[in-house]
Amino acid sequence: MKKQTQAIHLPYKRRDAYDALSMPVYNAVAYEFDNAQLMADAFCGRIDAPDYSRVENPTVTNLELRVKALTGAERVIALNSGMAAISNTMFAIVEQGKNVITSRHLFGNSYSLLTSTLKRLGVEAKLCDLTDIASVEKQIDNNTCCLFLEVMTNPQLEVADVKALSDIAHKHGIPVVADTTIIPFTQFSGKELGIDVEVVSSTKYISGGATSLGGLIIDYGTFPTIGDRLMNEMLFNLGAYMTPQVAYMQTLGLETLDARYRVQAGNALELAKRLRTLKPICKVNYVGLDDNPYHQLSVQQYGETAGAMVTIDLEDQAACFRLLDNLKLIHRATNLFDNRTLAIHPASTIFGLFTPEERAAMDVFDTTIRLSIGLESVDDLFDDIKQALEV
Repeated sequence: MKKQTQAIHLPYKRRDAYDALSMPVYNAVAYEFDNAQLMADAFCGRIDAPDYSRVENPTVTNLELRVKALTGAERVIALNSGMAAISNTMFAIVEQGKNVITSRHLFGNSYSLLTSTLKRLGVEAKLCDLTDIASVEKQIDNNTCCLFLEVMTNPQLEVADVKALSDIAHKHGIPVVADTTIIPFTQFSGKELGIDVEVVSSTKYISGGATSLGGLIIDYGTFPTIGDRLMNEMLFNLGAYMTPQVAYMQTLGLETLDARYRVQAGNALELAKRLRTLKPICKVNYVGLDDNPYHQLSVQQYGETAGAMVTIDLEDQAACFRLLDNLKLIHRATNLFDNRTLAIHPASTIFGLFTPEERAAMDVFDTTIRLSIGLESVDDLFDDIKQALEV
């Protein structure tokens, strides 16, 4: 079956007692066993059966199995946020005295996790230009434990050559962890690009219009130690497992992901083209534009669509604030890939607690507005931005 069909028609692991077409929400915490041996086997992982909903729940398992079928992963773990997916994965990999190869072009909290939280635990973040493959290899040493990147950075919209980076990392026996939130995993094969573990904020495209917070770890099993630690330590010891209510909503969102994404990505491309005609806008950045420096590499890696994030640059921060304040249709809000179009000034919000020097090093500028494009008419979105600039 094609992916959009799989997302809807994957059978349940066990037949529902009432043959419900949508997996019910199993709010139960604990589960009955016929005998003591079955209970022992379930708790020790010798049989596949739920034992306690902090680590396994039928509704959550159903979401995990659908994502597993769509990606070809060895295992999928659903957690309560994208940052939980990133932190659980990193804790399964890092050790005191080790280092992580990564970039300054990261989402603010991912950057802070690597450069502050893990630093206090004795883990170094080596920040380098991931588009310079030779430079990346020079940074690898005997203490390097992984390479972490975003497949399309937020908000810089930089695209690195994932296959080239993976080849370098694997030559040195190092796993590649990639945040693939910006491009849905239904659009490309992370495994074919050499990604060992994908981390995803399922709050974004998957939730079906910002219905719920969630995160996914998609483990391809190429580094078994990571999978063992994720399943036997992180899942049990950190307590970040997804709730059944969220899993139910995100399973429904997964069923419509492909249809919604194609509209959003199409809207983003058309709007980016039109925004270039507005003189107050100094720059429009969208990887789907033919003359974008990352366009060809993005097509090669992720296909014909380039996500639903567009950034625009104005004269200064004051101009950005004026535009945001004058919007009538587009919402002033954070998050990405809601059904509604959202606008935010990253430098003063998401990256607002970083110093000006840190923001400059991360290429987060006072002149930039980030747009998350929704399902509305492009005509209405363009008219709203145009009138906001004219005011």
